[in-house]
Amino acid sequence: MGPGAPFAGPGQVVGLLGGSFDPPHEGHVRISDEAMRRLGLDWVWWLVSPGNPLKARGPAPLGKRIAAARALVRNPRVKVTDLEARLGTRFTAETLARLRARYPQVTFVWIMGSDNLAQFHRWRDWRRIMGTVPVAVMARPGARLRARFAPAARAFRPAQLNERDARQLKRRAPPAWVALDHALSPLSSTAIRARGGWSG
Repeated sequence: MGPGAPFAGPGQVVGLLGGSFDPPHEGHVRISDEAMRRLGLDWVWWLVSPGNPLKARGPAPLGKRIAAARALVRNPRVKVTDLEARLGTRFTAETLARLRARYPQVTFVWIMGSDNLAQFHRWRDWRRIMGTVPVAVMARPGARLRARFAPAARAFRPAQLNERDARQLKRRAPPAWVALDHALSPLSSTAIRARGGWSG
């Protein structure tokens, strides 16, 4: 991967939290720490994307978002990365394929908010993503019910683990996913931008 690429050793488990992080906030931190604890992860890597294909408006410059994210993260096992820019990928399915090829002895778990699960069926190759890595869905304010009845949740209902079995997720062959409830943060990047708390 070259200098600056995150480290993960053979047999380790890495949670991947992708997104624009426009801006990053404490909700991202809370989700990362909770996923690490509940799923038994060795690392969480933030994949700060160059841009979100589902959003018409471009995010703030990548360097600004990376710097803000690194200033926010306190857990040494959470790494803020520009891996998608390094890999030249725009879509999650591509990113996962490249990461698995470059880290063949590492297990990856995709982490997303329940708000993303609600529209996951709009992602390119979403079924392939579910068949590639285990997925942890973290509760987000106002999105629990929509996520529960989302097309992706219905399509992969037989692969859903009970929440009490969350630590088994990393050892399950995909498709496998779990929805995790936890103390919610009211923060959202959209709301922060709307009230002028972040400018590109």
